[in-house]
Amino acid sequence: MTEKTTEKFNEEQRKLQVTGGATFIVSLPKEWANKNGLKQGSSMTLREEEDGTLSISPTKFGKKEKKDEVYIKANPNDNPNATMRTAISTYLNGYNIIHIHAQNQKSLSPKTRNHLKNFARNYLVGTEIVTDTPIELTLQVLLNYPELTIQNALSRMSIIASSMQKEALTALNNLDYQSAKAIIETDREVNRFGLYIVRLLKLAVANPKNVKDIGLNAQRECIGYRLIAKAVERTADHASKMAENTLLLKEPVKADLLEKINQLNTLANTMFENSIEALFKQDFNLAESVIEKLEQTHKFEKEAIILTHTVKLEEIVNLRLLIESVRRIAEYASDISEVVLNMTVESVLS
Repeated sequence: MTEKTTEKFNEEQRKLQVTGGATFIVSLPKEWANKNGLKQGSSMTLREEEDGTLSISPTKFGKKEKKDEVYIKANPNDNPNATMRTAISTYLNGYNIIHIHAQNQKSLSPKTRNHLKNFARNYLVGTEIVTDTPIELTLQVLLNYPELTIQNALSRMSIIASSMQKEALTALNNLDYQSAKAIIETDREVNRFGLYIVRLLKLAVANPKNVKDIGLNAQRECIGYRLIAKAVERTADHASKMAENTLLLKEPVKADLLEKINQLNTLANTMFENSIEALFKQDFNLAESVIEKLEQTHKFEKEAIILTHTVKLEEIVNLRLLIESVRRIAEYASDISEVVLNMTVESVLS
């Protein structure tokens, strides 16, 4: 009985009426009005959604905003990583002023303060340290959403990740340890934008009014962009792993094996760049072409693994892990393309 009543209340047909010869009106359910404390003269907020529907809410709900400021109490004995994770969570949930305050007016440990400051500078886009005292550290997000939209941030992430992959192969070709170390350091740039994108998407999910500000067309796009941002992050992670495995090699890779790895990497990188291009151009066919190349990367991977049998035993593991990372990048490109297919399928329907 309860389920039927709820279902009827959630979806109910009412006839449109005309008053004064020109104004359309529709009555509101009395139960809903009473539940929300509405009476004659109460102010209402109307908003047209992307699909043409009209949402109605009491004005007091429309004006209710989430608090912009948050306080985190840190015990001097707390693990700095635990305090940092709490601060990250508040950043991702849209807080713009984050106070990390020592409990009982005791001092924050130097380790905790330095840990938080370094993390804020290196990983939190648009965040500045505005208070730095022994008992309190305050972070403030100063960047407005339209200044760096989802597309802008994702584009920067993708350019960096693609560059890391190319440079990782150059480092392998030349057995350049210095370049390999630089690639590993670059990974944090991708992570910075990844956290920022999660922050924007959470804000859009919490409040549809933020969707346009962050550069999306509709709230339903949030899931797709989250999956794509994660795939780009993982692409950069594997480019970093390629560099890490290069650092472990003791001697240059044999020419035939190196040629096959380069062939595999060129294909994987092209797939990745095309998948991102397909996203920004909303190109269904280009995304489909990326997915179709995945089988070829598996073929190149097998050929490269066979050639590892000719190298020294202590080098085999590192080289196979490096080859696996290249293949994983191709798979993430395919994952991105699948999301693009889902986002653009209507463009190819008759």
